[in-house]
Amino acid sequence: MLRLRPLSTACFICHRLNVWSPNQKTYCSVTLLPGYSRHNNFCPACLQSTSPLELTYRVGVSGYSGPVGQPEEQESGVDAAGFSGPLDHYNGLIRTGTLREDDHQRAVLLKLDQLHKTLRGYRNSPTSIFSRFFTKPKPPKGYYIYGDVGTGKTMVMDMFYSYVETEKKKRVHFHGFMLDVHKRIHRLKQSMPKRKAGKMAKSYDPIAPIAEEISEEAALLCFDEFQVTDIADAMILKQLFENLFLNGVVVVATSNRPPEDLYKNGLQRVNFVPFIAVLQKYCQTLRLDSGIDYRKRNRPSAGKLYFLSSEPAVETTLDKMFDELAFKQNDITRPRVLNVHNRKVRLSKVCGTIADCTFEELCDRPLGASDYLEMSRLFDTVFIRHIPLLTLNKKTQARRLITLVDALYEHKVRVVILADHPLEDLFVHDGDHSHDESHILMDDLGLKREEASSLSIFSGEEEKFAFQRTVSRLTEMQTEDYWLGGDRSIKQV
Repeated sequence: MLRLRPLSTACFICHRLNVWSPNQKTYCSVTLLPGYSRHNNFCPACLQSTSPLELTYRVGVSGYSGPVGQPEEQESGVDAAGFSGPLDHYNGLIRTGTLREDDHQRAVLLKLDQLHKTLRGYRNSPTSIFSRFFTKPKPPKGYYIYGDVGTGKTMVMDMFYSYVETEKKKRVHFHGFMLDVHKRIHRLKQSMPKRKAGKMAKSYDPIAPIAEEISEEAALLCFDEFQVTDIADAMILKQLFENLFLNGVVVVATSNRPPEDLYKNGLQRVNFVPFIAVLQKYCQTLRLDSGIDYRKRNRPSAGKLYFLSSEPAVETTLDKMFDELAFKQNDITRPRVLNVHNRKVRLSKVCGTIADCTFEELCDRPLGASDYLEMSRLFDTVFIRHIPLLTLNKKTQARRLITLVDALYEHKVRVVILADHPLEDLFVHDGDHSHDESHILMDDLGLKREEASSLSIFSGEEEKFAFQRTVSRLTEMQTEDYWLGGDRSIKQV
């Protein structure tokens, strides 16, 4: 189960979790650079494949990054790289030409820079037994940053996160966070005493204790890709976040949707709407929307990684690519069975950290975020073959593909794709769906066709909106920088 640790134990670049080993007093699979404290962790793949300039951009050196064994917080408030905070870091990148000036990004960073100063040394728990008797300081408001795809929302949040001077902070993808919450709920319910025969079970609400548990582990939570598509998530968010906020947790989140559009046209949305008011009470809303998708700007390509089924001998070309990558692996090509929460997920062709899969294998089966996150942990390169045209008849499969790409992108996994249509034309919001399986669900829910047509679960509007993000991310995933940065085969020196 994912546990939110009091210390920052995730790679600063790809954000993969690294586990603290109490026996060895070290982080498993983490390299500590000379002059950096344990709060700045780098997994071997990112350390080996990232240039010094990119390392400075992605990480900076936070106030906790003094030389090991030396006082971690510097009195001047200036770090070893000469930056005093996220805004100063951004200005430095503008001066060197690493980034271009963007007024929208700067406006958001002005706010985040002020919050970074406010949070210096912030705690949401008593520092001593005596502090319990005094009035608890009011926590600062967080930020909810939304805007179109590729405008730099994640970049500015990561820049802010790397400079926040508090031990109890965590940066997580919203999908992974909610999976962890549901695991905690399941664990807590399993620990409850069994109900005696013939006696009514007392109702037990696990949300408040789970929120308290998370609050003890993190005073600052930074969420990337805050989106709500699952009814199970939608129904618990108000109570969960209300308790987190009451426990002093500060939240900074990025999303493609404004708060009022979250879970838009979702099932039982009337029960979700109160959460929006809670979010807006504790987080200020910032819009970052310059109209520029920086992922699509001209960047060196890693070579041809997106293939069309109509191309001659394309299957042979992909086979050769797989064989070349597999040759570097200390393994044989074979099927592999993944164990995900006591479920078996079989992949037919795997060699070391390379997986050669079909769309049917990944998206036609009932797989979800937890399965894709496990794949992202195990593989650094995934082939996805035979992606068809995604019409409304295939919106369930489209949703799985969106979730898959989100997981792969978040963990810097490389992809090679074989599809029936160009990327921009892969999802079409029309087509004959008179025999859509949705009609069966409508009947099961007792909904008339007219009533159901506006719900996102049937209309495909959510998939259409989210697929813009998928196209943007897949475009970036074809660049040389992304491809080189995702190579985990380089052994740690």
